[in-house]
Amino acid sequence: MSRAEQKEKRRAQILDAGLGLFLRKGFAATKVQDIADAVGMSVGLLFNYFESKEKLYEELVRIGVSGPQSVMPATDAEPLEYFEAVAEGLLHAIRSQPFTAKMFAFVNQAVRNEGASETVRGLLSQIDTITQCIPLIKAGQANKTIRAGNPYALSIAFWSAIVGIAEMIALEPAAPCPEAEWVVDILRAKPQ
Repeated sequence: MSRAEQKEKRRAQILDAGLGLFLRKGFAATKVQDIADAVGMSVGLLFNYFESKEKLYEELVRIGVSGPQSVMPATDAEPLEYFEAVAEGLLHAIRSQPFTAKMFAFVNQAVRNEGASETVRGLLSQIDTITQCIPLIKAGQANKTIRAGNPYALSIAFWSAIVGIAEMIALEPAAPCPEAEWVVDILRAKPQ
C-alpha cells in the first residue's frame, strides 16, 4: 500500500470514528482526545488530518449532504414507484453499509445542532428532501396511487420513518431492518 493510500485509509478511519462519536455523544460532548483515542493516534497526529474538531464535523456534514442528493434525482417515474425505489435503495444501504446508517442519523442530528457553524448551516441548507418530495406526492395523489392527505405531512411521515430506521440500525446494528414496502405503505393509497 502506498503512502497516499495509507494516509487516505487513516483519514477514513478518523471520519468513521468521529461519525460514531458525534452520533452517540453529540458534537459538544465529543472531545478531540476521544476521536484520537478511538483511532489509536495522538491528538497532534490527528490534527495533521483535520485542523480541528469543527473541520472534521464539517467534512462529515459535507459527505452527509451529498447522500440525499444522490437518491433524489430528477425522475419521470410514477411517484409511488419512485418512493418504492428510494425506500428500497436506502434501506438496502442502511442494512448493508453501517456508515450509511450512521450518516443518516448524524445529518438528522446536525440539522438540530443549534451550535453548528455558519459553514455547517450553509451545507445543511442544501438538503430539503421533505419539501422536494411534495410535488411528487401531489402527482401521486392526482393519479390515485398516493393516499389523500396533506402532502407535506405525508412527506414528513415517509422521511421520518427512513431516518428513524437509520438511527435505530446505526445505534443498534443487530436490530432488524423493516421492509421498504412497510415504509412506502405510509404513502400508498388504499385499494378502493
